[in-house]
Amino acid sequence: MIEPNDTPARTTGLIVAAGRGTRAGDGGPKQYRMLAGERVLARTLRAFLDHPKIDRVTVVIHADDAAEYARAAPDHPKLSPPVTGGATRADSVLNGLQTLAGTDRVLIHDAARPFVSAAVITRITDALEADEGAVPTLPAIDSMRRISGGALAEPVPRDTIRRAQTPQGFRLATLLPIMQAAAADGTLKTLTDEAEALIAAGRRVASFEGDPINFKLTVPEDFTMAERLLATPDTRPFDVRTGQGYDVHAFGPGDHVILCGVKIPHDRGLMGHSDADVGLHTITDALLGAVAEGDIGRHFPPSDPQWKGVDSAVFLHRAVEIVTARGYTISNLDTTLICEEPKITPHAPAMIARVAEICGLDPSRVSIKATTSESLGFTGRREGIAATAVVTVIK
Repeated sequence: MIEPNDTPARTTGLIVAAGRGTRAGDGGPKQYRMLAGERVLARTLRAFLDHPKIDRVTVVIHADDAAEYARAAPDHPKLSPPVTGGATRADSVLNGLQTLAGTDRVLIHDAARPFVSAAVITRITDALEADEGAVPTLPAIDSMRRISGGALAEPVPRDTIRRAQTPQGFRLATLLPIMQAAAADGTLKTLTDEAEALIAAGRRVASFEGDPINFKLTVPEDFTMAERLLATPDTRPFDVRTGQGYDVHAFGPGDHVILCGVKIPHDRGLMGHSDADVGLHTITDALLGAVAEGDIGRHFPPSDPQWKGVDSAVFLHRAVEIVTARGYTISNLDTTLICEEPKITPHAPAMIARVAEICGLDPSRVSIKATTSESLGFTGRREGIAATAVVTVIK
C-alpha cells in the first residue's frame, strides 16, 4: 500500500462521489459501475492523479460505499483518505473542503465525468492565477426556448447562456468561508454548484472554454455513448489528425538560448521577435496545422509589438486552447531539435516536463530529441538551430 502524501498541496482535486445516481437506472451508484472494463471513478481519478499541476486528490464518498471505493481507488501517493459526504451535493462538497488544510486552490469535479481532459485541468489551474473562481463552459448550440404550460414560449438568446461543466476551480480561502456561511444561514441546500455560491456572495467567477467530450454520465443512454467512445480502435468514432511544424532561428549576440521553455547557457543567443524559442514555435505550428488553423505568424505576427520578447509558452498555450476549442485532445507530440551546439540531451528531461506542463499532458506523451546535420548546411556551420515537430490530436 502506497502511503498518501500528507505535505501541504497547493492544488487539490476534490472528486464528489457520494451521490446515488438513480437516474442512471439499475446497477448501483454510477461512479462505481464498469465502463469498458474499468470503474467510472477509477477513470476520473486517473485524469487528476496523472496531471502534473494536481498535488493531491481527495474523494468524497457515501457512508455506505467504503468497500466500493476501495475496489475503485488505486494506490497512489497523491490520493488522500476518502471523506464521508452529506445529505446533498453541497453538503458533501463542504465536508470535503473542510479537510483541505494547506491547499491554496481546489478543483471540484463530478466523479461521473470520466472524460475530463488534461487540457481542461491545465486551463482551470491557469485561470486561478488571476481569478477567485473559474468554470469551464460550453455554448448553447441548439435553439433555446422557455416552456410555459408544457408548450414553447419565448426564445432565450443563445449568446447570453452557457452550459457549465466541472471541474470548477476556486481559491480555497475564498470558497470555504462562503460555503460555511451558506450552511449556517440555511442556503447551502439550495445551491446547484459552487460557482452559484460565489456569485451570490458578489464574487467574480471566470468562464473559459470547456470540452464537449467532458459530459456527465446521468442516464442509461450516456453509458451507451461512453462505451462507444471507448470502443476498440478499429471501431472508435474518433477523428484523428496529424500536424507537422518546422522552424529556424539564427544565432546572434547573447549568453543563452531558450529551447522548449528551458534556458540553456551558451556563448550566443537566438534572434527572433519573441524569445526565439525554436522548439515551442515548431510545436505551436504543428498543433495549429493539425486543426487547419494556419501558422504561428497568423496568430502572433512578428510585426505586432506586443509579442516583442514574449515567452513563447504564451503561443503554445494559445494553440492548445484552439485545439481544445475545436473539440480535439492532444494524444502525443514528437519534436526534434537540429543543431551542432549547445548539447540538448542533458536538458531534454526539463524540456519534456515544461512542454507537458504547458500542454496539460502526461510527460510520457511528449518526446524531445536532438540530432546534428553532420556539419552540413547552416546548422552544421553553427549559424543557427532548426526544429521539426509532429503532433497527433483526437476528436
